[in-house]
Amino acid sequence: MWLETLRRRLAKPKTSVQLCLLGVCAGLIAACLIILFRLTILFFQSLFLDKPDDFTTLPALERLLMPVAAAFLIALFAALTGFKHYRLGIPFVIHRIKKHYGHMPLYNTVNQFVGGALALISGFSVGREGPSVHMGATGASVLADKLHLPHNAMRTLSGCGVAAGIAASFNTPLAAVIFVMEVVLREYKVHIFVPIMLAAVTGALATQFVFGDASELALITVNSLSGWHYPFLILFGMALGAVAFTFNQNLMLIIRTFKPLSMFPRLLLAGFIAGLIAYLVPQAMGSGMSAITLAVESPNNVQLITTVLIAKLLATLFAIGLGIPGGIIGPVIGLGVLLGTLMAFFAQFISPDVDIAGTYGVLGMAGLLAATLHAPLAALTTVMELTSSHEIIVPAMLVISTAYVTALQLFGNRSIFMQQLDFQGLEYQISPATEALQKVGVMAEMDEQFKLLYADDKEQIKASLDALDSQTPLIVFDQENGYRLAEYDLSLMTDQSSNIKYVSLVGLSSQATLADAFDLLKDKRSGAVYIYNLLDNQQIMGILRWDQIRHILTIRNSLL
Repeated sequence: MWLETLRRRLAKPKTSVQLCLLGVCAGLIAACLIILFRLTILFFQSLFLDKPDDFTTLPALERLLMPVAAAFLIALFAALTGFKHYRLGIPFVIHRIKKHYGHMPLYNTVNQFVGGALALISGFSVGREGPSVHMGATGASVLADKLHLPHNAMRTLSGCGVAAGIAASFNTPLAAVIFVMEVVLREYKVHIFVPIMLAAVTGALATQFVFGDASELALITVNSLSGWHYPFLILFGMALGAVAFTFNQNLMLIIRTFKPLSMFPRLLLAGFIAGLIAYLVPQAMGSGMSAITLAVESPNNVQLITTVLIAKLLATLFAIGLGIPGGIIGPVIGLGVLLGTLMAFFAQFISPDVDIAGTYGVLGMAGLLAATLHAPLAALTTVMELTSSHEIIVPAMLVISTAYVTALQLFGNRSIFMQQLDFQGLEYQISPATEALQKVGVMAEMDEQFKLLYADDKEQIKASLDALDSQTPLIVFDQENGYRLAEYDLSLMTDQSSNIKYVSLVGLSSQATLADAFDLLKDKRSGAVYIYNLLDNQQIMGILRWDQIRHILTIRNSLL
């Protein structure tokens, strides 16, 4: 009984204690999956590395062969499970949330876990946030599915899982919330903002409990910049916008070029390229966090930083472009820090007495993130959280704005996630009407005052109609026609007789949203659907007419 009450409450697009508690549960499930994922990586890396993600101490031959072996295992596991390799990571999650209310298939999440772990253990230049987001969304989806929650609540909980995944990966709960709103859901609504915020906090606290609260950028020293740097920061932002455009274009070029290759040769090619780069430049291996360590330890070694930057750029493009399961955000952070450290070599002539390498490294990360992902606000909050420095805010806003506008207007750059979705043929755009209706479950609006008659006798139907008031619908059922709505046809009534007209009814699960009802009725612009209990499809819970949906779209749309 309490579950039925919960489902009815969650069908409404309102903030509630129940939704917030479920958001916390979704965040905790996501955090547990991600903690297991990270512990798996750390355990296996500890068997052959002195420090996590530091592959420089490995013999050259091992660096060459390890990515090849990992690529083979990834391909083998994918082949055994019948896995379609491009259906992974943040782009796939965006598609599932937009078109399927965040319902995530379990089989490819298992591949995401195994493939992502193998890629990160073996030093591929990919990030852990892609698998983390995927697993977080799946954990939330399973929770909603097991409780048979309305699909509008499942959509919100999937956003909670994504936020917890980002927060657990980078220890940035605020940036995780902004990322979900700016990149994944692409809307700001209070009733979904609060549970997502609680999920992000839960994910961050859970991972802090296991791994501590230190962030990778804590190594970087951030000093305030004088106003004389600001003209140079504008040029820096423009350069970052150009680099972001070049990065996105080349990544999509590699994806398109190698699409005809089947999975095995494509992944093995990725392994050979990664192994060759690792053999020559071991500092380019791993996620972007190893690049941060290099920038901190050798900020004045321009030759080394330039070499690692080029090697890591190539390693990232080929790893992700050829289908290695992993995220793009981690490598972009590392590339941005390396670019910023290089720019600091020229900017140091403006302030010779101040150490600005760390500040420029952070600014490079912020600008490249914003322009590559089309997420300027998420990039800004990431910088603020990771550095805990208020001195970085104004210069970061200047670099982010310049990089974003340059990439967008001068080069016509688009979010790399949207470009990947377009290439894969995965839909992510929905109409404003559908988006509004997706927020409301059918249980919130259905008419529960109806009479159900199991008969097809016209006289009995007339008697039932006469006994009911004009506001109470009559549903009749017979084996030949199924469920129909019976009512008097007022246009054909005479003084002596009255005609009955029937409206065919299509059934909708109690989990459905108004968007699902809209899709069934939009062609005729009339009619109705009946709502049946998901757990007992013989039990009709209510009826929903086209006029009700039209009223919500025209009168209440602005409230959703």
